[in-house]
Amino acid sequence: MLARVQSFVLQGIDAIPCEIEVDIDESALNGSVTVGLPDAAVRESHERVRSAFANAGYRFPGGRLLINLAPADVRKEGPVYDLPIAVGVLIADGAISTRNGRVLAHSSVNSAGASPERGRANTHGFAEKFPRITPEPTDFLDPRQCMIAGELALDGRIRPVRGVLAMTLLARSKGMRAVIVPSENATEAAVVEGIDVYGVETLAQVVAMLNGIIPAEPHPPVDVASLIENVPAEVDFAEVRGQEAVKRAITVSAAGRHNLLMLGPAGTGKTMMAKALPGVLPPLTCAEALEVTRIYSAAGRTDTARHGGLITARPVRTPHHTASAIAVIGGGAVPRPGEISLAHRGILFLDELPEFPRTVLDTLRQPLEDGRVTIARAHSAAVFPTRFMLVAAMNPTAKGDMPVDEGGRRAMERYLGRISRPLIDRIDIHVEAPAVAWKELSAKDPKRTGTSSAQMRERVLRARDRQRQRQGEKLNSTLSGRELDVLASMDDDAREMLGASITELGLSARAYDKIRRVARTIADIEGSDRLTLAHVAEAVQYRLLDRMV
Repeated sequence: MLARVQSFVLQGIDAIPCEIEVDIDESALNGSVTVGLPDAAVRESHERVRSAFANAGYRFPGGRLLINLAPADVRKEGPVYDLPIAVGVLIADGAISTRNGRVLAHSSVNSAGASPERGRANTHGFAEKFPRITPEPTDFLDPRQCMIAGELALDGRIRPVRGVLAMTLLARSKGMRAVIVPSENATEAAVVEGIDVYGVETLAQVVAMLNGIIPAEPHPPVDVASLIENVPAEVDFAEVRGQEAVKRAITVSAAGRHNLLMLGPAGTGKTMMAKALPGVLPPLTCAEALEVTRIYSAAGRTDTARHGGLITARPVRTPHHTASAIAVIGGGAVPRPGEISLAHRGILFLDELPEFPRTVLDTLRQPLEDGRVTIARAHSAAVFPTRFMLVAAMNPTAKGDMPVDEGGRRAMERYLGRISRPLIDRIDIHVEAPAVAWKELSAKDPKRTGTSSAQMRERVLRARDRQRQRQGEKLNSTLSGRELDVLASMDDDAREMLGASITELGLSARAYDKIRRVARTIADIEGSDRLTLAHVAEAVQYRLLDRMV
């Protein structure tokens, strides 16, 4: 008795096919063996399956049970194979049909797949709720044409698993008819068009559905565009007194998705402005929402999503400075995405930047440039996207104050020395957040309220629209040097000023392109097609740390 069921293996955020073969030899001694490089969770799967069968009223076959997970040279991990293994066992034992809606005969198993001889036949109310149906061959849900995933509880309930969105995309690419997933993952899977998604809650429901006892009703398709939202930020920029120059820098940063570093004494509002920043960013597009959801699904983080596993707002990640390199970059024995990938299409905020270990900060350099990170292990390698906006804040010294004498300046140099020059080079905008004057803090005149989030957001959206019309979905921060030569042409005064700044400050070729990208964004905010002296001068002004270190 041999059965085959289709499932998947998650590698990074991508899925590859996994065929689960179940062979039952009733003439051999009782025993269960799982082969195909399973980890401990997979090896323990047959114990969960056995208990789920007993508590749901199904006969667990006697004899030798061999489960093969193919391809055999790819490591399998997690409880995702519980449900497909259970379905495979039931098919091999004759309790689930694979022939045009007719249940395979088995002397000790009834049509619902429950064993009457145990005295515990149980379909969890499905046979009573729905009349017995004989589906037409075209309506029959053939388990061989489905990709199946789910974790089994000991009482037969089905728990959610990681990577369902990647599995559904794989199933569609392989021409599968449907996927059977835990009901909690159904909304996540239903965003994929062109494939039926069946969300199930119990093993009995799966058996009854595959045997035609209850109708197979797919989950309704999900309109991602209607769910995308702009979650209000914790703080409105109107609440930030003073700091208009920093607000301007933040507007430029958000408009072109440029990396930003705020430098200033403790208590000047750097963290407050970072919390307000998400409120000026445009909403996710449908494609971006699926990208981000796929990452969170692979990481097992969709339980915090607002819409059944879908990530519909730009992510904001704020790791503490004690976080390890693996937590920030990603990794582990089986590679999983880290904070920089969880911040994809959103914000990675690093508060107290110099307090992060130097080894952690330097690992950010390549992902910032490439927009992806490759985690290599002996048995495999996983690639995770990292198109995030880095926002960092720091004090001038370990004490948190702005130096006023020679000793203080030396202390500032030592503190800034904790950040490598190559990392500073990769941050587009450095801006000082000075102490706010008493008059600004104590002002009660409502007319003196500073720039609000709504005003900044309007400018950002206008600049993004100009970029979209000119260069498609590619933002200014990702333009190559060759593209900048064409799209960021400047007049003679601006070119002369930029050349003098590069020479005087000793800036690198990378910083040269950073200045041109920022100047291009400033020009977009101002509605200008050509870079002028004012645009370039403002962009050079944002290279604060290049003038200090």
